[in-house]
Amino acid sequence: MAEPPAQTSKRRTGLILWLIASQLLALASLVIWALMAGLSVMAFDSGVSAEAWTFVLTVWAYPVIPLILIIGAWIAFPQRRNVLAAILSGLSFAPPILFYLFLWIATTFAMTAVD
Repeated sequence: MAEPPAQTSKRRTGLILWLIASQLLALASLVIWALMAGLSVMAFDSGVSAEAWTFVLTVWAYPVIPLILIIGAWIAFPQRRNVLAAILSGLSFAPPILFYLFLWIATTFAMTAVD
């Protein structure tokens, strides 16, 4: 059974708002990334090593992740794959949030282990 056009239109409007909001959050994560990218070259302060190169290249490669996910979300949107578009767009800003969540959990457990 097909949904009424009004219901489908309302659902698509919400999806467009989610795509825009989540991509603004991804853009905000790139502002924080710019600071981290500039500071990442300090990994070479103790000399050139494989670990330093791995760290710097990993940090500098971060913008590729949101870019690919955003492109995928906008490709899925006109194909009416709404759930996939919403998930891909949401994942575009997830890495920094997951990183801060990991830091909070690690710090919490480290502080309780010290006490």
